[in-house]
Amino acid sequence: MSESAALDIPEDGKLAHNIVHFARALRKAGLPVGPGRVLDAVRAVEAAGFTDKTDFYWVLHASFVSRPEQRAVFAQVFRLFWRDPRYMEQMMSMMLPSVRGAAQERQARAAEKRAAEALLDGVERDLPEIPEAEGEEIEIDASRTTSGQERLKTLDFEQMSTDEIAQAKRMLARLRLPVKPIRSRRTMAASHGKLPDWRRTMRDAARNGGEIRNFATRNRRTRWPNLVVLCDISGSMSQYSRMVLHFVHAVAQQKGAGWARVHAFTFGTRLTNITRHLVTRDVDAALAAAGAEAQDWEGGTRIGDTLHAFNRDWSRRVLGSGAVVLLITDGLDRGDAKALGAEMQRLHLSCRQLIWINPLLRWDQFAPKAIGIRAMLPHVDTFRAGHSIASLEGLAAAISTPGDTGEKARLMGMMS
Repeated sequence: MSESAALDIPEDGKLAHNIVHFARALRKAGLPVGPGRVLDAVRAVEAAGFTDKTDFYWVLHASFVSRPEQRAVFAQVFRLFWRDPRYMEQMMSMMLPSVRGAAQERQARAAEKRAAEALLDGVERDLPEIPEAEGEEIEIDASRTTSGQERLKTLDFEQMSTDEIAQAKRMLARLRLPVKPIRSRRTMAASHGKLPDWRRTMRDAARNGGEIRNFATRNRRTRWPNLVVLCDISGSMSQYSRMVLHFVHAVAQQKGAGWARVHAFTFGTRLTNITRHLVTRDVDAALAAAGAEAQDWEGGTRIGDTLHAFNRDWSRRVLGSGAVVLLITDGLDRGDAKALGAEMQRLHLSCRQLIWINPLLRWDQFAPKAIGIRAMLPHVDTFRAGHSIASLEGLAAAISTPGDTGEKARLMGMMS
């Protein structure tokens, strides 16, 4: 079979027509593909030819993909549109209702559901006809069924379609992350305070001839902590980190949530401070600017090195006032485990509370087998999942509940 046949490319002069349809599918899947890029793609294919499927893939990739996060969607749409002659059958079976149990259904790969919906947009899917039952009428009580929003809350970010991601972002924008104030060592005068103010009491007595007429009191001041977010943006964390940053932007924009300041850093192969972009009210503009500054999106991971850079350059600046640190990463690091553990210990000692959000906890069979996870886990206060809206909602409980450890205690028991 020739390469052109393997790519299912027609030889009747309709190549440009098929590239246009492919571009429409990419646009429906979320990629910003305009007429100019379509013309560039057609000219590029004409110049490079399409006798080799790898060359054809990368020519279209260079024409339509402009950001790292678009690669997964492009790869799935390309696979379904050009390379698999039965892609429509597969998509139809994936999109139609199924009577099988959830445990039997195949989990869609990253971006596959969005690619399928883009290619099926406008296609009428015939549902199987259900014969009307004769005789007895059966009533079903649906008062306890789960609503669409409740289902969306528990859905994995990686498995969401384009519309579901848009709905999830709107829900994340409404989430709140309140925090209680911290009692300071400093005190302030209070008419009915709990602490005696001997200095003011004796000063008033001296003015009254040595007679104590009023017993002055003081109360301890309160202050608000900082929220510091360290978000892994490597390839394995791309979709999750994007949703978490939407949530962080919403927290930074909330008034009256209690945080003194919200600081955000991204890391993959290097550390990037994106705090200044959180003040932009438009979340898409804010994250676009943050993505332009962080050049290591969907790259490798060097957790130990980036934590060392944070502890050295930023720890004293942002971890004051009893800061709470959210560390969002899967912990898959191949560096020096001993050095990673030392940097985690230093980070833990520098903040009031260290909460580790790990999307891998969505698996029931998760175990701390990776050397990076084993090095990091002993130095966190709380270990929680972060793969869905519901898991992010649980952060409020973790911050406000003293002694909350999440899954740490159970996993530490597995390590011993």
